[in-house]
Amino acid sequence: MPKSIRNRQTLSHKVALITGASRGIGLAIARALAAEGCHLILAGRALPALEKAGRELTRRGIRVLAKTCDVRHPDSVHALAASAKKHFRRVDILINNAGIAHPSIPVESLPYETWKGVIDTNLTGTFLVSREVLPLMRRGGTIVNNLSIAATQVFAGASAYNASKHGALGLTNTLREELRAKGIRVIALLPGATDTKIWNTLWPDAPRKKMMSAETVARAVVSALKLPSNSTVEELKILPSAGTL
Repeated sequence: MPKSIRNRQTLSHKVALITGASRGIGLAIARALAAEGCHLILAGRALPALEKAGRELTRRGIRVLAKTCDVRHPDSVHALAASAKKHFRRVDILINNAGIAHPSIPVESLPYETWKGVIDTNLTGTFLVSREVLPLMRRGGTIVNNLSIAATQVFAGASAYNASKHGALGLTNTLREELRAKGIRVIALLPGATDTKIWNTLWPDAPRKKMMSAETVARAVVSALKLPSNSTVEELKILPSAGTL
């Protein structure tokens, strides 16, 4: 076996916490990590969907905790971290995936509540979850923040979404520098158009057949997580081969 393959990390028996885990990219990552033997903490706002995913994934012989959490609220996030500590004592992998979008609306017409809801979920939620979970992480851990290519590009009519993702990229880059000495890797995940339900809000008539699958993104995340501990992918950008939609 080539040395490069032998040096890849095993994810078996690691503990991964995933927000927004009941569908889309979050669920695809959960399934991919379960296939690697990871124990999982599935967080989201819809408990029935989380429990359904949990029942599916426990068939792989792993431990799964399904926990409701609204990442916008500090108390809810604190309760999530407390449950993770109680059941697993640690978190090895944090996937900050929870996110929402909004319909295409110019700034001059965007309601404040829409702006606030997107910023609170996509940016503040990433901050709150990271802050609460970091005390449970140790050297060798990894944080993956799902940002989308909207973290480096802008799309007219998506001001709150663009701003939240640009801000989350700044937070991600700051976390990486702060955590280097602690041996915790931080990855900015920047997927392009991926066929998930978020398009029902962003662009209902989007050409789904040209998009990537959530499973494609999940496979790329697992590959990055399995790199030797002395290496990392800082920005994981994945785009549809069809190009701009």
